Amino acid sequence: MSLTNETVKEKLIAKFGDQLTRFEEPYGMLGFEAPRDLNLKLLQFLYEDPELNFQFLTDLTAVHYPKNQTEGKGGEIAVVYHLHNLRDNLRIRFKVFAPEEKPDIFTATQLFASANWMERETYDFFGVNFIGHPNLKRILNVDEMDYFPMLKQYPLEDQTRIDKDDAMFGR
Repeated sequence: MSLTNETVKEKLIAKFGDQLTRFEEPYGMLGFEAPRDLNLKLLQFLYEDPELNFQFLTDLTAVHYPKNQTEGKGGEIAVVYHLHNLRDNLRIRFKVFAPEEKPDIFTATQLFASANWMERETYDFFGVNFIGHPNLKRILNVDEMDYFPMLKQYPLEDQTRIDKDDAMFGR
């Protein structure tokens, strides 16, 4: 019998109860949200459960929602995990939210070796501090950079500029 989104959801709810929220299935992929202090327990459960068997970390990144306030605590930065069960060819996605002022998330490098570079990239662009990471430093940007370029802290381009031709930019 092949693993289904419904089976995964039932097992997660049985294990973690109402701590997991906002279950959805866009384009057939199960997605949900979890508290940030639960990310390692959740990843370990998904990895070690013999039926779930999510042992491939497809992607780990972040999204900046500057206007988002999760339960008044600040949840502007979402760390997004994409996992894949290779045996049943099933993918899931979950998010954990952290405040922009202190975006601390536990590292997944002990469970997934591939998380090392993905977490470094997420730190480099979003400033997420992965607690326990063996070598959390910039990976693509210069070390002297004192900001995180993917945070939406800068105004969009001034549309009244006359020093460029829109035709050159496909507009």
